[in-house]
Amino acid sequence: MRNHLSTQAALVHGLAEVTILDSLTTGAYELEEEKVSGVKSTKLNKTEKWFIKFEENLEVLLAEKRVDEAMAALDEGEQVAQEDKTKQSLSPDALLRLKNALTLLRQKLVDQLAETTCQPFTRGAELRSAVSSIKNLGDGPRAHTLLLNSHQQRLQRGLQVLRPSTNSYGGATTSSLSQLVFSTIAQAASDSLAVFGEEPAYSSELVTWAVKQTEAFALLLKRHVLASSAAAGGLRVATECVQICLGHCALLESRGLALSPILMRHFRPCVELAFSATLKRIEHSTAALAAADDWELSYAPADARSISSTSSLSSASMSQAKLSSSAHKLNSMVKAFMEDVGPLEDLQLDGPALEGVLQIFNSYVNLLISALPNSMENEEHLDGSGSKILNMAESESQQLALLANASLLADELFPRAALKILPLSQANRVDATPKGTSDRQSRVPEQREWKRKLQRSVERLRDSFCRQHALDLIFTVDGDIRLNAEIYLSMDGQTEEPEWFPSPIFQELFEKLTTMATIATDVFVGRERFATLLLMRQTETVILWLSDDQSFWEEIEQGPTPLGPLGLQQLYLDMEFVLIFTSEGRYLSRNLQQVIKNIIERAIDAVAATGIDPYSVLPEDDWFAEVAQIAIKMLTGKGNFSSMEGDVLSPTAAASAAPVVSQGSNQGL
Repeated sequence: MRNHLSTQAALVHGLAEVTILDSLTTGAYELEEEKVSGVKSTKLNKTEKWFIKFEENLEVLLAEKRVDEAMAALDEGEQVAQEDKTKQSLSPDALLRLKNALTLLRQKLVDQLAETTCQPFTRGAELRSAVSSIKNLGDGPRAHTLLLNSHQQRLQRGLQVLRPSTNSYGGATTSSLSQLVFSTIAQAASDSLAVFGEEPAYSSELVTWAVKQTEAFALLLKRHVLASSAAAGGLRVATECVQICLGHCALLESRGLALSPILMRHFRPCVELAFSATLKRIEHSTAALAAADDWELSYAPADARSISSTSSLSSASMSQAKLSSSAHKLNSMVKAFMEDVGPLEDLQLDGPALEGVLQIFNSYVNLLISALPNSMENEEHLDGSGSKILNMAESESQQLALLANASLLADELFPRAALKILPLSQANRVDATPKGTSDRQSRVPEQREWKRKLQRSVERLRDSFCRQHALDLIFTVDGDIRLNAEIYLSMDGQTEEPEWFPSPIFQELFEKLTTMATIATDVFVGRERFATLLLMRQTETVILWLSDDQSFWEEIEQGPTPLGPLGLQQLYLDMEFVLIFTSEGRYLSRNLQQVIKNIIERAIDAVAATGIDPYSVLPEDDWFAEVAQIAIKMLTGKGNFSSMEGDVLSPTAAASAAPVVSQGSNQGL
């Protein structure tokens, strides 16, 4: 039945193509006419009879889509036409008709094969065979275009199946779409190479087609994934999308198809938008968390669970980070941000990422400064009614917690998180190639400068802390100056011998620093150097204020009441007291030593200007040191003077009366 239907179809098709049949019939009639008219003629020769049967057979083969046999028949016809050039068994008109018939039939076979390549079920070996046949029939450019069109149609059908009904795609959908697109491009490249080899014309068309498909795919993801994630600050979604696509795209590079730049050109604007939105979200979230922070240090929730026994507490506290709640959250958000940026090395976002984190940290430090009581920046954090929207760090432990937050983030946690955007440095630990080493070294200066900027921001907070505490010490609540020249100028007008002891303001300084040092032991675990620098800076702030206070020195040097021997001795004792307790606390700096030396020398010069020999009225150096030591013991509660009576309880009595020194005994100052 199939053969019968094929034959009928061939007959119908033959009737439609009457041109060839008419030409043959015309040739037969001409032969008969020649015979009737007496012109020399003969019957149809063998070749002409073969041609009639050849055409009928080829029509049947085409109707039944027996491609291989039709190709063989066409080859046979081509061979007969070629041989007839020498044998001349066909008349010129018959030979021309044979060639025209072969051309027409060849085109019909090409069209039929082209239709086959467009069928959804045609793929793999069948597709390559059809395309190869079209190429062998002399239409290579069309064959290559049909090959690419077939893959594109298959790609479009796959995309329709995979695309979800919603406008936004998830990670699984993105991965499936990416795999479909780039596997289709890879298969098209393989088929093109198998059929057409590496001919430049076909390779160029393949590249153009692959770029077009990649751009269409990039626009699809940009519309359904990247645009929405960028607007919402979803950097992680954008990163995963880019990672997936670049991973699949990289597999094509071995085939000579470098399509990553195409993706990056379309992805970069959205990723940068998500990048900026994420930084803003971190900054705003941190500000909101800081507003509710109680400035109490604790381990992160996961770290707290890991500390389950008393025996492990000390070792855990040395390695785990104690921060307040807002700093813990800021640290976790920055870590996540760096992890998201790390895979985007092709976009070269490491520099902007470091700068963005620096800006966030500067904003956070501004919040910490504003949390200091009586800070000049408090007014920036008021709501419309004038109420503070930021919890103040009232106690010294809370204020030191502010410094602990900033110092630990800047010195350890943020630099550790920044390693996520330096994948080459991590790779070097596994495979230290010369190229990797060079790239790593080129980034080291940038990272070092970034760390210095972080530390400068911490120093800004530390200076604000020290300045605030110094002002609280130097000024009263009403704004009067406690550390003034009157402390020393009024001593020589008294009738009674003073009880030698450091001035109250320096006693308070000592007590404040002692309290700070005790709290810092718990706050700055493992970072004792920072605590030492803090105490050093706090002491210097107070002493430098005294050294630079012009009104103080104008009264000492030019005031109506000159500085006398007792005032000089008290000032000398105060400065010696500062030297002793800072030295014992191990936060005495060379700068502080020099400033104190300059203060004492300036006071001695002021007394000498009155005509009094200052060295003739000052006690020995040991006297100042001994009185300062006794004062430290009494202020810390370590002194035992219960056996002494009356005036002996004074440090002067305890130290015994000291002889007056000669002029040369203090010249070493």
